[in-house]
Amino acid sequence: MAWRWVGEPPIPADLEQRWHSQGDAETWLGEFYPELREAGVRAVRLYEEDRLVYGPMSLDPK
Repeated sequence: MAWRWVGEPPIPADLEQRWHSQGDAETWLGEFYPELREAGVRAVRLYEEDRLVYGPMSLDPK
């Protein structure tokens, strides 16, 4: 299975990735959310393949 984050607005191509587990995807988000915010991403959704797992989740620090 492939896990991926979809951003609003879209995650820049140089930051896009896919993972084999939900935990790996969530760990990555925890590490890279400052870069995503800096790139203008304000919310994300987590997908397993084409199935929405959860979101949108705000990246707003408030």
